[in-house]
Amino acid sequence: MKNRIKILAFAALGLGFTPSLMAGDEARYGSAGATQLLINGWGRSSGWGNVNTAGVTGVESFFMNPAGLAKTTQSEFAFSRTSWMRGTDININTFGFSQNVGKNGSDVIGVSLMSFDLGNIPITTVQQPDGGLGTYKPSFLNLGLGYAKKFTNSISGGIVTRIIQEQIPDVRTVGVCFDAGVQYATSSNPTSKHKKDDVKFGISLRNLGPDMRPNGDGLSYKALLQNGSYETTVNQRADRINLPSLINIGFSYDIRLDNDVETYMHKLTVAANYNFNAFSPNMTTLGAEYTYNNILMLRAGYNFQPGGFSYDTRNDAHTGLALGGTVQIPFVNKKNDPNSTNNSLVAVDYSYRHTNPFQGTHTFGLIIKLDNGKRPGK
Repeated sequence: MKNRIKILAFAALGLGFTPSLMAGDEARYGSAGATQLLINGWGRSSGWGNVNTAGVTGVESFFMNPAGLAKTTQSEFAFSRTSWMRGTDININTFGFSQNVGKNGSDVIGVSLMSFDLGNIPITTVQQPDGGLGTYKPSFLNLGLGYAKKFTNSISGGIVTRIIQEQIPDVRTVGVCFDAGVQYATSSNPTSKHKKDDVKFGISLRNLGPDMRPNGDGLSYKALLQNGSYETTVNQRADRINLPSLINIGFSYDIRLDNDVETYMHKLTVAANYNFNAFSPNMTTLGAEYTYNNILMLRAGYNFQPGGFSYDTRNDAHTGLALGGTVQIPFVNKKNDPNSTNNSLVAVDYSYRHTNPFQGTHTFGLIIKLDNGKRPGK
């Protein structure tokens, strides 16, 4: 109980200071680098607008809230392929793995990898602005290493260390950042078995780290000395790159839709998230997810930003609308074996995020959860 009070007090303190620290200055909008850290490459959480800071679980927690990694029961594998703003020929591959470790099963470790395929870009120079010199291919890569722990049945926390790399043939930059988060779940009606952990809160801090600085031969050029007698190589100093740090504060509530007291076939989850950005306008997100028998899930979400309803004042090509769905098949039929604790399953996810211009962002995902029902320490 004391640990719970301490964690909640810490979260409340963070909420109190967050608006003044993270609201952001309009003069800084758009000035951050490494903005690929703001892209959600996962098919499930992106399908309702990145709203599920409070309830995200498993591998997708690498993006939303590292505390959700602690909900991995045994092993989870996930892969997603994103067509980013279709028409730009940009594709994103995202892979993740999490594993429950430790004797009591409360510790989880994981790894995630996000790679961007930006296609081939023509090489141009001042002398040949029309190209004809071949092409080059940029490389954007994010590698995350995560650890999460379930402190109690209600409280979990996690941290992710992420290595960032951006590179073209003659210039590259490497950086490191950290994410941290806490999730808390409670019951609106403790006497009802269907109301267990139906109220959830979450807070996460993302992309906190030192500035990055590009370096490489592409930042040097040949110049004549003042007397003009000979040339020398001059290195230009690249400015530092700020990371797009932010804070998410989220809430979700599960609504039971069944008339039959003994079943829990239909569930509606409503969620809200407030996003404090240091280098872009703050964002409010509302979303909902309908679940049928834990097999079919349908989602919708909307991101609200200042000026977001007008093309002329919007800061993002994404208009705010997100839609998604999941079909997941358990390995064990619980109707035939109601006493089985094996929760292994395979799931296929899809999400759509509307854009103007381009033809939207589409993500397809695959999740495999392996769980034989045996818990560490038992």
